[in-house]
Amino acid sequence: MGFHESLKAMSDKTRREILNMLKDGDMTAGDIAARFSMTQATVSHHLSVLKDGGLVTDRRNGKYIFYELSTSVLEEIMAWLIELKGVDQSEK
Repeated sequence: MGFHESLKAMSDKTRREILNMLKDGDMTAGDIAARFSMTQATVSHHLSVLKDGGLVTDRRNGKYIFYELSTSVLEEIMAWLIELKGVDQSEK
């Protein structure tokens, strides 16, 4: 997993919406799918891309799989963008 997969995952509007939803807490795929007018399979594909990009993790709890935001990758991307922009971290 690298920046390429993470940035590719974030390039899609639906996946960005999913990330936004997960910032408020863990959700099941069914809960996520209920907020979109698309099939469960399509939502599962988006979740798979987000997992491949290291942006979400999943855990099984009984018969449900919960998805949660992986902030470490997002923090790494943000740090890289700040560095790319040329902003000194100590100025924050």
